Amino acid sequence: MIDVIIAGCGPAGAMLAAELRLHDVRVLVLEKETEPASFVRIVGLHMRSLEIMAMRGLLDRLLEIGRQRPAAGFFAAIAKPVPDGLDSAHAYLLGIPQPVIVRLLEEHATGLGAQVRHGCEVSGFEQDDEGVTVELTSGERLRSRYLVGCDGGRSTVRKLLGVGFPGEPSRTETLMGELELSAPPDEIAAKVREVDRIQLRPFGNGVYSVVVPAAGVVDRAEPPTLEDFRRQLRAVAGTDFGVHSPRWLSRFGDATRLAEQYRVGRVLLAGDAAHIHPPTGGQGLNLGVQDAVNLGWKLAGRIRGWAPDALLDTYPAERRPVAAAVLDNTRAQMALSSPEPGARAMRRLLTELMDFNEVNRHLIEKIAAVDIRYDFGDGPELLGRRLPDLDVGQSRLYDQLHAGRGLLLDRTERLTTGTWSDRVDHLTDADLDFPAVLLRPDGYVAWIGDDQRDLDDYLARWFGR
Repeated sequence: MIDVIIAGCGPAGAMLAAELRLHDVRVLVLEKETEPASFVRIVGLHMRSLEIMAMRGLLDRLLEIGRQRPAAGFFAAIAKPVPDGLDSAHAYLLGIPQPVIVRLLEEHATGLGAQVRHGCEVSGFEQDDEGVTVELTSGERLRSRYLVGCDGGRSTVRKLLGVGFPGEPSRTETLMGELELSAPPDEIAAKVREVDRIQLRPFGNGVYSVVVPAAGVVDRAEPPTLEDFRRQLRAVAGTDFGVHSPRWLSRFGDATRLAEQYRVGRVLLAGDAAHIHPPTGGQGLNLGVQDAVNLGWKLAGRIRGWAPDALLDTYPAERRPVAAAVLDNTRAQMALSSPEPGARAMRRLLTELMDFNEVNRHLIEKIAAVDIRYDFGDGPELLGRRLPDLDVGQSRLYDQLHAGRGLLLDRTERLTTGTWSDRVDHLTDADLDFPAVLLRPDGYVAWIGDDQRDLDDYLARWFGR
């Protein structure tokens, strides 16, 4: 029997497979597509996702391929400088072609021992007390202990599971791409200030990220053309800026939906199968990867036999509210892009407010997912938050998390992980403001204190008895 079958080998599915393999879980990933996407869309990794990549030893490879950009101008494309006080060693955006990051994460998963089968699609499944029987469109039947749907916004797994996907359908569509502009930069900047329904962000050498409202809602499977961009830029801005030589072109709608449940028995949902929203702010891929890192160690613990079922239930309890918050901030950003007078007035007001560094930083941290605080009960402000990268002896904190284990950072030098040492590492050399901190494998602070008995209670809570 396979331990986990994952439907979908996008960023969330590939990342989840790798996280499970860190704990020797037998994983099979089923990807219906036989070839990568034909268009090369650039996506952005925000601060929290960059931290996660550093935690798993993947960041250096990504930095070789990606393009660093300032951590600014994300919220509703309101142009503001990078705020002061961003508490991250990776306070930037990394632009990277989506097929490249998918390939890298798939190679990471298979390098750890995951199996990936392309051209295989789930057509049905049945679950019982012992596992899940999965049927493929080819007629083949497979047996696993758990099934995870990472198969996108039109998720077959979610539909077969009967989980509702309430929200709003697309009412508007937007064209987005990377193209060269021949108009002078000063003229482009002046027009963007005058017409804020368009977004033109320079990448250098005359290449711009171009976002402009579409003429109407059409079949999203039909890719836009260069002429579509020229026509819509002229309609909205009065000029097409001499747009030419597209790198990639796509369209997106403003459909916004959230799965009513993330788990039904032995079947779970992650990534776009659990939530969809407009790409404004560039949060979608990041949200799915972070789902995977939250779920991976919990599901592995259940399979390895040490985790209580209640630990697996913390996955939907923690991640569904995070997704709901992302849906709300994308709704707000889309509303601020409306041509209606009220929305224009709100945008002008928010633009003024973002001149305050605290407001600008708050919105950037929200988009970058470094503001998340899970509810772990009463305690210091750091409890339930991610711990930034710190000096630990001669290395960095995130270098100690490559294996996906828990970590006790102990300045007292008298605490111990005891019988949990097979799943929690122990370091006594860390630059902390607290006596000791217990980190989960996903980098969030699960306990703060200096009492061994209290620590044992929390080790049992997060790492079994």
